[in-house]
Amino acid sequence: MLQKLVHTDNSKTTILVRLMVGAVFFSEGIQKYLFPDTLGAGRFAKIGLPSPEFLGSFVGFFEILCGALILIGLFTRLASIPLIIIMLVAMATTKAGALKNDGFWEMLHGSRTDWAMLLGGIFLLIEGSGKWAIDNKLYPNGREK
Repeated sequence: MLQKLVHTDNSKTTILVRLMVGAVFFSEGIQKYLFPDTLGAGRFAKIGLPSPEFLGSFVGFFEILCGALILIGLFTRLASIPLIIIMLVAMATTKAGALKNDGFWEMLHGSRTDWAMLLGGIFLLIEGSGKWAIDNKLYPNGREK
């Protein structure tokens, strides 16, 4: 089972997607703690999510943890799953109003980063971490050393 989770190819370019997705989530998670009124609990309260204090810390924790794991390429597939869920919830809670009030094109414009992070996370779930990753060192091509 572990071998299937860490299996990856030797793609040298996957690191670009890992760096993008990992760095964005890692930094956003830290900012939820640094600026809770605008990016953490306060933001969650503003959009009407229940228990915003808990959710702000909870989401921030997973963004930091999973972002760091993706950056170093450790359990990349597993780490991408919570981030995909976070993006789906974020898009559903923040972009539905834009679609309703401002229209399709404004919603697309406002969600471009969301789409990039969602699709980047899905890419990493499918492809794994690539050549320059701890996953590839622990289990080259999914096989134990």
